[in-house]
Amino acid sequence: MKDHIGKLLAVIGQRLDSLPGRRLSTVSKILVRGCLLFLLLLAFGMAGAAANYLETKALPGDGIYSLLRRYKLDDYRCNFDQFYSINRIAKNSSLLVGKTYLLPIEVFAFDGHTIRSSIGQDDWTTAVKIRDYNRDLLNLGLISGAYETTKILLVPYHLLNCTDNIVDIPDPVDIDPEESTAIAGGKNSSPSSSNGRRMFPIFGPEYAYTPLASTKLRGKVFYIVSGHGGPDPGAIGQRGNYQLCEDEYAYDVALRLCRNLIAHGATAYMINRDLNDGIRDDKFLTCDKDEVVWGNTPHSLNQKVRLSQRYDVINELYNKHRLQGVTDQKVVVVHVDSRSQSQRTDLFFYYKSSSEPGQELARQMHRIMRQKYRQYRANGEYHGTVTARDLHMLRECEPPAVYVELANIRNTFDQQRIIIDRNRQLLADWMLEGLMAE
Repeated sequence: MKDHIGKLLAVIGQRLDSLPGRRLSTVSKILVRGCLLFLLLLAFGMAGAAANYLETKALPGDGIYSLLRRYKLDDYRCNFDQFYSINRIAKNSSLLVGKTYLLPIEVFAFDGHTIRSSIGQDDWTTAVKIRDYNRDLLNLGLISGAYETTKILLVPYHLLNCTDNIVDIPDPVDIDPEESTAIAGGKNSSPSSSNGRRMFPIFGPEYAYTPLASTKLRGKVFYIVSGHGGPDPGAIGQRGNYQLCEDEYAYDVALRLCRNLIAHGATAYMINRDLNDGIRDDKFLTCDKDEVVWGNTPHSLNQKVRLSQRYDVINELYNKHRLQGVTDQKVVVVHVDSRSQSQRTDLFFYYKSSSEPGQELARQMHRIMRQKYRQYRANGEYHGTVTARDLHMLRECEPPAVYVELANIRNTFDQQRIIIDRNRQLLADWMLEGLMAE
């Protein structure tokens, strides 16, 4: 701005000196330049004046996400960006209890006539949204009176400044965890879209479109981990001339579960990923070794390192979301067991012995599975179990975790539970009900 003002003053000075027949005295020139400088500074100041934003104090337990959610601002990533900007804080910063923060809500004086004339915008639809927003805040007890009475009109930043509506679910295929979630308000948080539809390529072309069935799981974060992958196929079963690789069937069920969670508003991460194989309806799934870890990181050849790759990603994301105010985060690890060929098993669940939330999660999923077996199995019997185990993934993951074994991959009867695509979908559906149960 200084450069602009200096150039303008230089031009004006030249014009003053070149006025024909009416040379100004030195004092007059100084006075004229002074007046012009004042007007220019005033003009630049008015042009660069900051908007007037609503203030609020952070409450105990507030994170950036929970604070913006309270004011119905969390559906637009630009609100997060503006919050960081106007408060001059870094992304994912913690909030200090009792400190006053500016919200991305602009404060206008209501002129007593219309919202459109008050904000200088003629769009009727925008005016209706602003009216409804003010009524919502009043109903929530966040403001003391209606704008018609208080003459204070609140306009959420996104209504006048944003075009990027974040649909409720983050895209689980983005390679950058921090930027991938709607909670973090990242630049890549919106799902890929085709004609306005919710598209998630990780699920494959047949299942990429994932309509929003409900928002019951909105604000909850799930980390879905299919067992083995990459150089490790896991347990291998045989059916006729076909090999059954544990990692392929665990991955397909895990994908279906992830899609179910997203359909009900959850933030869901597929930690193990196969960029070529989406959800498949084939009976026999081709074994391959091209799976990667979230972030497109190749699997290590070392088993212990492979496990650490997974829980390190989970713990990093967990702590970022925790700092944002997210209190409900869970890990689901999906495996297929391998036992004696003659031994049949029902789904069973493991949890970390010191984790009460993990135990309750496992028991909750177990209850739903038992109900489903009573309903659909001819004899109504279910022999699945819930057990505490000191497994590496359960021990090292910071969020509550449950470890699910789907079947005995070597048993002919159990194999039907995983090779029939309808059964794989039912497994994912029933696990979803267990995760949604209160």
